Amino acid sequence: MTDVPFTAIFPERRDLPTSIEDIDDVLRPVLAVGVASVSREWEHIPHRHRKGQLLYAVRGIIHCEVESGVWIVPPQCAVWIPGGLLHTARGVGEAQCYCLFVEAEMVAMGAMGVILPGSCCTLAVSPLLRELIIKAAGFPTLYALHGAEARLVATLLDELAAAPVEDLHLPLPRDVRLRQLASLLLAQPADKSTLTQWAARIGMSERSMTRQLLEEIGMSVGRWRRQLHVIITLQRLAKGHSVKTVALELGYENTSGFVTMFRKATGKPPARYLAERKATTSA
Repeated sequence: MTDVPFTAIFPERRDLPTSIEDIDDVLRPVLAVGVASVSREWEHIPHRHRKGQLLYAVRGIIHCEVESGVWIVPPQCAVWIPGGLLHTARGVGEAQCYCLFVEAEMVAMGAMGVILPGSCCTLAVSPLLRELIIKAAGFPTLYALHGAEARLVATLLDELAAAPVEDLHLPLPRDVRLRQLASLLLAQPADKSTLTQWAARIGMSERSMTRQLLEEIGMSVGRWRRQLHVIITLQRLAKGHSVKTVALELGYENTSGFVTMFRKATGKPPARYLAERKATTSA
């Protein structure tokens, strides 16, 4: 994967800046753009901007990573990235999304009276919020600051502030040795080594490893690993892998055990989870 130019992601918007770094020069409360459907994977290398950013997935899966964790964005969800936060973003599968850039002062209580999240999070997108985003994406970059367009933007921010948070987040620990554990688990998600074996690989005792991981990210090793498997599942299903194939790739002996794990984490089996979101997107 290579970094995709801003103009390649938004080919039909001739009034946009040429690079994502220049987006801060657009002096409007909100700038919404629709991303073209990209059949291959794309990635924006680590970058930051003053504006807060919302990535709303229409098709495929969006993967966002910051220092403190990884966020997965399936269809009908969005990831909120506060302004000034170093991050990467990439599309998996036939990714298509909408992108909102929000001025920093709109994140806190201000002229429009909204409070947006102060940290990175995955948000569920309601049908109303979806339509507001799509409508705003049709505005010119330098839309009028007063009038119908400005009123719609204010309503959009109200809906965005009320959007519920989805638990599709993989927190990453700060400790160097625990980061090494995270890298090993990410590279070998099907490895069935014991906690004692994992601890030995990173130079810790099992007790210290489990205690410190719980203190840093609020999860046990087992729960953290299950969350990792949910994220990997969504990414691979978006690429067209079958549920059975993903279950075997993640080291499950049978599909039923894998489906049970996914249902406990999300409330639905994997195929239905994505099918319902795709159906909502097409409605």
